[in-house]
Amino acid sequence: MAVSNTPYPWYKKEDTDAFFALFQNNIANFVIIAITMLGMGFPADIVYGQVLPGAAIAVMAGNFYYAWSAARLARRENRNDVTALSYGISTPVMFVFLFGVLLPAKQLTGDAEMAWKIAVAACFISGAIETSISFIGRWVQYHLPRAAMLGAVAGVALTFIAGEMLFKTLEMPIIGLVVLTLIIIGLVARVSMPFRIPTSLFAIIVGTLMAYLIGDSGSERFSDAFTHLGFYPLIPGMDWYEGLGLLFTSMLAVLTVVLPITLYNAIETINNVEAMEAAGDGYDVRECQAVDGAGTMLGALFGGVFPTTVYIATVGAKWMGAGRGYSLLNGAVYAVATMFGLIAALAAIIPVSVVAPILVFVGISMIATAFQANDTRYYPAVALAMLPYFANYVMTRFNRGAEEVVSDISNAIVLMGQGAMFMAIFLGAITVSVIDHQFRRAAVFALTAAGFSFVGLMHAPELTLNAAPDFVIGYLIMAAMLVYFEWQQHRSQ
Repeated sequence: MAVSNTPYPWYKKEDTDAFFALFQNNIANFVIIAITMLGMGFPADIVYGQVLPGAAIAVMAGNFYYAWSAARLARRENRNDVTALSYGISTPVMFVFLFGVLLPAKQLTGDAEMAWKIAVAACFISGAIETSISFIGRWVQYHLPRAAMLGAVAGVALTFIAGEMLFKTLEMPIIGLVVLTLIIIGLVARVSMPFRIPTSLFAIIVGTLMAYLIGDSGSERFSDAFTHLGFYPLIPGMDWYEGLGLLFTSMLAVLTVVLPITLYNAIETINNVEAMEAAGDGYDVRECQAVDGAGTMLGALFGGVFPTTVYIATVGAKWMGAGRGYSLLNGAVYAVATMFGLIAALAAIIPVSVVAPILVFVGISMIATAFQANDTRYYPAVALAMLPYFANYVMTRFNRGAEEVVSDISNAIVLMGQGAMFMAIFLGAITVSVIDHQFRRAAVFALTAAGFSFVGLMHAPELTLNAAPDFVIGYLIMAAMLVYFEWQQHRSQ
């Protein structure tokens, strides 16, 4: 517990470690957005002058709000160890908007500016939907078992964060292993670095210097880094309103993508808030969902096309001992970096293998929290809830370019990967209920999973009726079996 009557600091040394972890998470997404959109044929003035500034506004506003919210919680509970919620663009949601909204809009209209406006409108609608969902957020959080929600978070952490970032770490093995060792010593074992420099900063300095000294990063990185320097003012516009007209006339099908991914985003917020509560900081999930929705709409007003959310890396920041300073710094840095085109420069100068080990730590801390926050009898539920994300990772990373290879491994990979978060939560919730011999409750979760499968929220590429009939039948049979065991249990009492 924190020392009573001690002021809640604006910034402390541990915030530096958490800042670099959160900054790298967001900057990776920003760079992917820029590279992908430019590759799709969107002009640089839209990408660097509209989309990234809009995203930066949302990230800045959300981080500033959650820093204030952390201070409010610290005052209310008379603590000085409260960690602000991280805030940024959800990676799965980002990919859905890139390839499920922007790309189809560009292909169907043949006009980059029109496609961007449609995406801005879709983003605004997504934010409005999540704000509406906030009214039932606490009810959902109360009825979903913690093991199921944290298991889903741990699945993301294992695959997309710790796993993928370990791959990135070892792309430069000499440098990556050195930096990973520093992270394990400083952040896992809590050993101080020379001159008491924050571990993440020290690791980045050492790793970057090594990269240039041994020649793994050439001088051409610098020339590439400053290509898009300039001034991109953060100015709101009415593009979202124009996009609404286009969306509801010629691109209505886009809404079948927006609805399920917004529901995903809202539940991701619940999962991440639940993870923080398990780590010791209790925030109101309804407020967080409303803020996430409002931040998404604010970003759309400035040209952004990607929904934002309470970030999955918050537990890592908690483990690092961060407060609110990392959140304040992250918001300010993103606003400045985006306005002057520094995002690409920073991403090019610092090799990915140097920063990736920090995210490996973030991932493993989230996995550890998923188990530590639950009784040992629920460990099977946590582990089972993690597995659908393995399928989602394989599908996301390989199916587009190697469909035959993926299907040769198993034709269930893609089906499991579609709506993996929902499948993870339902499998985890059913397992928790069965462990507690609450078979009726487990049957309700199975019936809900059948309903999600029927409309295409799970095991299907799009929303449609009778989208995954085999899965619907399977979940209905599962529900019937659970009802039978409920009846048998009741009869034996």
